[in-house]
Amino acid sequence: MGSDELVEVAALLRQRNFIDARIAEVTERPMSAGHLGEWIAAHIFDIELEASATAPGIDGRFRSGPLVSKTVNVKWYPKLEGLLDIGKSIAPDYYLVLAGPRTPAASSRGTHRPWTINAVYLVDTLTLMSELRTSGVAVREATSVRRHVWQASEIWPTPTSSLLPLDDQQRSLLALFKA
Repeated sequence: MGSDELVEVAALLRQRNFIDARIAEVTERPMSAGHLGEWIAAHIFDIELEASATAPGIDGRFRSGPLVSKTVNVKWYPKLEGLLDIGKSIAPDYYLVLAGPRTPAASSRGTHRPWTINAVYLVDTLTLMSELRTSGVAVREATSVRRHVWQASEIWPTPTSSLLPLDDQQRSLLALFKA
């Protein structure tokens, strides 16, 4: 790699830092997939976020709808690779996963992780833990979740779960982030 590439990458990072700083101003949180995903989810799904972004296991609670007062852990995965970060601390009632395109878990070399939301999944923690125990899957930071669990948990764009029906406004807002 020559100095031309370094100069270009440095210029691109300056642009990205400017954009990230602007997003941080709007959201009042540092720019990261975790913080931004929580902020987006709070606005679309009416979630009251925890006062501290470092609260173990729980990002917030639903303020309205069929899941009012239920706890939730929000994840934003720019690529859905079939993995879910399950903490060993306090378990939420649900995991709300904002996901980019589905890809196999493989090397990331030469790929791009665009900031998109192609699907949303609402995973019931008790059901998931039972499924993992039955399947003999170890619970860890990158827990492998079977495809049928993801399919049964989808609430957008092709809802197969009726746990959290979305209205037209929620669907329209999510579509803003679709690739």
